[in-house]
Amino acid sequence: MADILITILGAAAIIFIWVILYDSNRFVVRKHQVADSRIKKKARAIVLADLHNKRYGRENERLLEAIREQKPDFILVAGDLVTAKPGRSLKPAIQLLKELAQDYPIYYGNGNHEYRMKLYPKTYGDMARQYGQALGELGIDPLVNSRMILEEYGLAICGVEIDRELYRRFRIPKMPEDYMTGMLGEAPKDLYTVLLAHNPDYFPQYAAWGADMVLSGHVHGGVLRIPFFNRGVISPGLRLFPKYDGGIFKEGKSTMVLSRGLGMHTIYIRLFNPAELWVVEFEPEVTF
Repeated sequence: MADILITILGAAAIIFIWVILYDSNRFVVRKHQVADSRIKKKARAIVLADLHNKRYGRENERLLEAIREQKPDFILVAGDLVTAKPGRSLKPAIQLLKELAQDYPIYYGNGNHEYRMKLYPKTYGDMARQYGQALGELGIDPLVNSRMILEEYGLAICGVEIDRELYRRFRIPKMPEDYMTGMLGEAPKDLYTVLLAHNPDYFPQYAAWGADMVLSGHVHGGVLRIPFFNRGVISPGLRLFPKYDGGIFKEGKSTMVLSRGLGMHTIYIRLFNPAELWVVEFEPEVTF
């Protein structure tokens, strides 16, 4: 009986290790479609989040191929393409963006890692300056509490960079009622508003501000997911079974597309939780 149990446990361990290796080195393509009367023209966007210097192939050729296959009109970044760690290379993110910038407009919303590099220069040296300079050379100007109007499509792309204090561990700090308006002003009413907001915990506040669609990341799908239960286990804030872990969420008339991200940091595993490349299609609403 003991031999049988040991065999079963050994087989289970092998399966788990295989799944971890498999899920930690692949990504899946997910799609979401929205139609709205304010959208003037069809548009297809690729959403990149939480790359954290991950490469799929020596030069990220697998990821680039998947992006190009979708024939996007533009790229939307929901933060953390880099990892804020002293001495960590910025090259993987810069190389990927350089390839993409040759063919597509890129609208970049910062995550907590981009923000942290700026906030603590004594810790991270000139990483923020180097990265900002590289983005500038590529013609990418991050949307830091600002917006870009895509009049052709009837879209407003907004990027919010929330304060470090709102990324607390173990608990979700309260966001002041007027916080979003103070950061971004009033949400446009006559345009379909897309908000690049890395931290999904404040989805109700983003929706109340007036975001029609929120694009987030940060949670990495909960690192590992329980089969059949389909819930992420832990958030970067060290909260078990976070409410917002990955997928599509609704709050009133607002939708959040929450990517499980493309890379990893600190905990370098994924289990039953492959990385995600999101494709969002915007379409004019058909009325009769």
